[in-house]
Amino acid sequence: MTNRFYHPKMASAGARLLSYVELIGLTVISVATLVAGGQEIAEMIAARQVTLADLLLLFIYLEVLSMVAVYLESGALPVRMPLYIAMVALARHLILDLKGLPEWQIIAIASAVLILAGAVLLIRYGHVRFPYEVPREGVSRERGES
Repeated sequence: MTNRFYHPKMASAGARLLSYVELIGLTVISVATLVAGGQEIAEMIAARQVTLADLLLLFIYLEVLSMVAVYLESGALPVRMPLYIAMVALARHLILDLKGLPEWQIIAIASAVLILAGAVLLIRYGHVRFPYEVPREGVSRERGES
């Protein structure tokens, strides 16, 4: 079954356009992350104090930047990276609001971190136990030809 409405030139132009939009989006994310990190550093300097919450927030910013870098290099985003960011964000939330949280919320947040850590371990185990071949550029997946 062929699609008679398929135009290779239009599909190619559409793919290029989406690539540019993707690159613009990644640039915006990177610049915004750098600005937010700079603001956090300025706040630490103004307060003349560095807290664990500040360091965890900077770590989250670094993870976002490394996630963008990995995506630019490989064109794919490892699922583990957002999970790491979520674990650090939950830990930061727990540290900042520990005194004001009821016990059940503390347990819920700690459980969420454990669930995320378990998910990371499961994903890592799956990659080791069931590795998959990454297709090379220009090689067809069906026939192995270029």
